[in-house]
Amino acid sequence: MERAKLDRIDRLILRNLQEDGRMTNVELARRASISAPPCLRRVRTLEESGVIAGYHADIDPVSLGFGVMLFAQVGLSSQAEQDLKAFEELVNTWPEVRECYMLAGETDFILKIVAEDWESYNRFLTTHLTTAPKVAHVKSALAIRRSKFQPGAPIPAEED
Repeated sequence: MERAKLDRIDRLILRNLQEDGRMTNVELARRASISAPPCLRRVRTLEESGVIAGYHADIDPVSLGFGVMLFAQVGLSSQAEQDLKAFEELVNTWPEVRECYMLAGETDFILKIVAEDWESYNRFLTTHLTTAPKVAHVKSALAIRRSKFQPGAPIPAEED
């Protein structure tokens, strides 16, 4: 993907929306030092170009009963593209898996998984993950606490 050409106002808009996606257009325009109509046009252009990929609410899993977060490093027995894609498609059917990344190196994928408790994770592990086609090994790491969470990208104030 080609790097988007953004001016100072675009970067201000993105930085502010990244911090608070529910900000009103009027407030966003004020912070970007422009009027509301051109601000809205810029936001729509950023959305249409794919720079803004979407909006979501940051839900606390613990408040919904998901008290355990784990990272599972998954190694497959085959790195053929069809097997990698098949694993990714399967992962997309598991609601417990909140994020999935293909990696270079010893581990093929890392999965971020939420579960109600350790027992429910073990059930998911033994009935879904380790029994999935081409899964050769799984190494789990229990997250103790989250020290930093900053979605998106570091948007510079000025163009590099």
